[in-house]
Amino acid sequence: MHVSRIHLKNWRNFRSVEAALEQRVFIVGPNASGKSNLLDALRFLRDIAKPGGGLQRAVLDRGGLTKIRCLAARQHSDVEVHVELEEPAERTITWRYEIAITQESRGARKPQLVFERVWRGGKTVLNRPTPEDEADKLRLTQTHLEQINSNEAFRSIAKSLESLAYLHVVPQLVRHPKAFAGRGIPGDPFGQSFLERIGKTPEKTRNARLRKIEQALRFAVPQLKQLGYVVDSPEGGVPHLEALYDHWRPHGAKQRESEFSDGTLRLIGMFWALLDGNSPLLLEEPELSLNSAIVRKLPALIHRLTRKSRRQVFISTHSHDLLSDRGIGAEEILLLTPGAEGTVVQVGSDNNEVRALLESGLSPAEVALPRVEPSGVEQLLLFE
Repeated sequence: MHVSRIHLKNWRNFRSVEAALEQRVFIVGPNASGKSNLLDALRFLRDIAKPGGGLQRAVLDRGGLTKIRCLAARQHSDVEVHVELEEPAERTITWRYEIAITQESRGARKPQLVFERVWRGGKTVLNRPTPEDEADKLRLTQTHLEQINSNEAFRSIAKSLESLAYLHVVPQLVRHPKAFAGRGIPGDPFGQSFLERIGKTPEKTRNARLRKIEQALRFAVPQLKQLGYVVDSPEGGVPHLEALYDHWRPHGAKQRESEFSDGTLRLIGMFWALLDGNSPLLLEEPELSLNSAIVRKLPALIHRLTRKSRRQVFISTHSHDLLSDRGIGAEEILLLTPGAEGTVVQVGSDNNEVRALLESGLSPAEVALPRVEPSGVEQLLLFE
């Protein structure tokens, strides 16, 4: 399912925001405006729903409720995340999930539910707290979303949220996963176990995906071909990506991921993620390490790779090249503007001037980026 609308209250940068979401969502704003934090609200719901997760773990992984709560929150300081989900083919609201959390007033001061609500269409499926919750407050430290024996009536929501994918490949982690201590971050958003994930994919599917990725890479990295997956030994050694790299030798030379450029690794990681499943995908600044000519093609490429699956993709960026694609619609852009009372979020199509300028032929970059420039940025030139 697609996340068709999001409403946040007292969540990190956002005191109170609400926005409609399309199949592609381009999140645009200056540094520290909350682009990553907007995506993290969806990851938060995923972390509650996934096996081994839950409300307590999701809050603890973010440093506690005080780190999540917006600094502009005052009298009404509950943290709320509401989402609406729909089947992309139907374009009608199928589900609505709402959660509000606060902290226990005494004792261990664990996060606890203020409410948890679920609707399907206009019909209420869940409304907590229930009389049982009021009689046993400990029940409010867990959501029904995370409990298999309690979410049967809305398990499709749990499955959809659980499957949300987030990717922000760090090339150094892909090249040298063992050089970094620990087991990595749950969900592996930075690619530390990327090669292992490729290895666990059925061989036929894996090879088909790598062939598609190789075809795309021919235009971005023309010297690279015959992209494949290998291991050090037949018994199952260390996994590697391997490709033939053309140079002055007649038959070229084989290279592995340790010799790939940062941009090549990030492209491979992004292409793989786009082909791996049909759940909503969250991409943070996919333009990093890439040539500007490649970045300008990313929106169209993402559209082509997700056209059949109708996969929803969220993209945070402040790249002029990426936003120069005139195929990006005003309804696909979220403009983030920070202020003293928190960041304001506006859908591009809700701004008459933005919509008119895009319809006149200007690119999203020319229209959107000047509106989210940091105030006083010219003063940087006076720095000594």
